[in-house]
Amino acid sequence: MSPAALRWLGMAAALVILLADQASKAWILYGLRLPELGSLEVLPVLNLTMVWNRGVTFGLLNGFGSAGPVLLTGVALAVVVALGVWLWRAERPLVAVALGAVAGGAVGNVIDRLRFGAVVDFIHAHAWGWSWYVFNVADAAIVCGVSALVLESLFTRHHPSSGERLARVRDGR
Repeated sequence: MSPAALRWLGMAAALVILLADQASKAWILYGLRLPELGSLEVLPVLNLTMVWNRGVTFGLLNGFGSAGPVLLTGVALAVVVALGVWLWRAERPLVAVALGAVAGGAVGNVIDRLRFGAVVDFIHAHAWGWSWYVFNVADAAIVCGVSALVLESLFTRHHPSSGERLARVRDGR
C-alpha cells in the first residue's frame, strides 16, 4: 500500500470512530435520556450507566479541579498531533488503522471535555460479581488501537529498508 493510501486509511478510521463515538453519545444523552434514567439493564452482563468522567481513562487524574478539562484537552491534542506524525510515517495498514482509532477516540473525548467539561461514559460490563469501569466508544477504540500497536510491534519482524541493507553490505555486516 502506498504511503498516501495508508494515510487516508488511518484518517478514515479516525473519522469512523469519531462519528460512531459522537453519534452514540448523542443517542445516550438526547435519545435515550440516560442522565435522567441513571442506568438501564440491556443484558444480564451489560448495563447502560450514565457517568460523567472528569478524569482520563477509567477516571484517572480526576483531581485537577476546574483546570482539569483544559489540561487534559491540551494533552490529548498533543497526543493526536504525535499520532498524526506517526501516521504520516506508517508502513502497514494495521498501524494506520490503529493510529486512526486512537486519534479518533481521543478527539471524541476532547469534544466532550470542551462541550460538557467531562467525558460521557455509559457502557458498563459486569458478570459474576466482577464489574468493569464504565466507558464509551472512544475509550474502546483507544484501548483496541493501542493493543493492536503493541501486538503489531511484538509480532512483526523488522524488514530492513534497501538503504539499511546497502549500508550493511558496504560495512561488511
